[in-house]
Amino acid sequence: MAFHAEGLVAIVVFYLAILAVGIWAAWKTKNTGSDGDRSEAIIVGGRDIGLLVGGFTMTATWVGGGYINGTAEAVYVPGYGLAWAQAPIGYSLSLVLGGLFFAKPMRSKGYVTMLDPFQQLYGKRMGGLLFIPALMGEMFWAAAIFSALGATISVIIDINVNISVIISALIATMYTLVGGLYSVAYTDVVQLFCIFLGLWISVPFAMSHPAVTDIGLTAVHQVHQPPWLGSINSLDIYTWLDNFLLLTLGGIPWQAYFQRVLSSSSATYAQVLSFLAAFGCLVMALPAVLIGAIGASTAWNETEYGVPDPMTKKEADMILPIVLQYLCPVYISFFGLGAVSAAVMSSADSSILSASSMFARNIYQLSFRQNASDREIVWVMRITVFLFGASATAMALLASSVYGLWYLSSDLVYIIIFPQLLCVLFIKGTNTYGAIAGYLFGLVLRITGGEPYLYLQPLIYYPGCYPDENNIYIQRFPFKTLAMLTSFFTNIIVSYLAKYLFESGTLPPKLDFLDAVVARYSREHMDKATLVKSDNIVLNELAPVNPRHSLTLSSTFTNKEAFNYVDSSPELSNTEDDN
Repeated sequence: MAFHAEGLVAIVVFYLAILAVGIWAAWKTKNTGSDGDRSEAIIVGGRDIGLLVGGFTMTATWVGGGYINGTAEAVYVPGYGLAWAQAPIGYSLSLVLGGLFFAKPMRSKGYVTMLDPFQQLYGKRMGGLLFIPALMGEMFWAAAIFSALGATISVIIDINVNISVIISALIATMYTLVGGLYSVAYTDVVQLFCIFLGLWISVPFAMSHPAVTDIGLTAVHQVHQPPWLGSINSLDIYTWLDNFLLLTLGGIPWQAYFQRVLSSSSATYAQVLSFLAAFGCLVMALPAVLIGAIGASTAWNETEYGVPDPMTKKEADMILPIVLQYLCPVYISFFGLGAVSAAVMSSADSSILSASSMFARNIYQLSFRQNASDREIVWVMRITVFLFGASATAMALLASSVYGLWYLSSDLVYIIIFPQLLCVLFIKGTNTYGAIAGYLFGLVLRITGGEPYLYLQPLIYYPGCYPDENNIYIQRFPFKTLAMLTSFFTNIIVSYLAKYLFESGTLPPKLDFLDAVVARYSREHMDKATLVKSDNIVLNELAPVNPRHSLTLSSTFTNKEAFNYVDSSPELSNTEDDN
């Protein structure tokens, strides 16, 4: 393949446009809010993200290179097809459920990151433990996106994959570093517009190519390969359900999502944005589905791509850029591929910012430096944005199975963080002992289930498992959902058991080494949450304080709406009543 100067020009134009928008948004951030809340402006955009920008940026939480390329690939791959393209429906339902049940309690309490409620109720130790799977999910997701982006650009202009990955990561990291959520949000608007316009312009040209058979015919009849509508084998129903629940429920507990929720001007706005983003996810998936169908309906031996077809060459994951490159006119191809390549960053920058936000606030500030100045937190965020961006880039360049690592880490988000989030928001009486037990049980059950992408053999062979071509056993049993439910019920059972044992006197108070039951009722140990009822609610966490509240009380949480929503924790309610 020859070097394409036109393709390089298209990439440069799109990248410069995105960089310009990111820098402008950074300037807007600098002029938003007072000097005292600069870090909060970077993390949650001053809590004034509007409906238009908010809808775009929340849609971009999931709609990026992995979403678009993955949907097209699922539709194209013989034997799978549209029936296995679960991401559009799964993530859309995830956003709907997030809007219905999770957005209001999270936003109305004025949290800054997703980990805040865990540290408020369970303490800094549990917050640190939950940071691990959350960080892994965000970092491996960003690395997988950069990896796919490099391969896509190499199709367009035939340059070294490593160079394209590094340049793309540098641009995404640069505007995220200087502008925070504002830069990410406003570049999301440009990126989603590019990907929508670029793909929809390309679809009619690809469909009209002489080598492409009518996709209506190939949807139900075998022409070049099995019908692209696909089917679900009776033996694979449980696997399909397991994966669908993972996408739907496991798509909720991500900092990238809650960062948008918490940046909304009100709890109602947060819910509306979730519903708008659900619709946006479906709309953005349509051209990707059509491109996958076009790929399945093409006689590739009649195109410049030649033989064998992409599936035989093991390039099915690149079907979207291949269709645009070989079935569209040159100028359409470069426009579409350039737009898609630029838009791929819409998810990577979100992940980098999310990881940095959680570390700066929940690990550095709340766990180690409660009295850190706002300026110090801003610099910690900037440094970690750079470090996490560099780490994701390195993984994209060096790791042989980035996608396997991301699959495993996303499973941990579903199995560990989702049940913990349910408990902390909706289940009364859970405590740190139950949270740790649920965490460990879920982790053990997931790891012992094996992971084919990492060539990890299972230790527990569930009913229906079978070996693949590499002799790695594949689980048909929905063991991921089993692990999630086990984690959830373990948290509840152990929490209530610990509470009963301490409150009944069966165990002496000195054995409450986590201060999760006995010390919670003590006014001398207010290290979980101190609630002060006033016009300006201050929630002070993770630092022992005297019962008398002074004017210098650290304002770890600040929100005027916090008590508009009834707290689900009886312990905190009882503390208030006692006061």
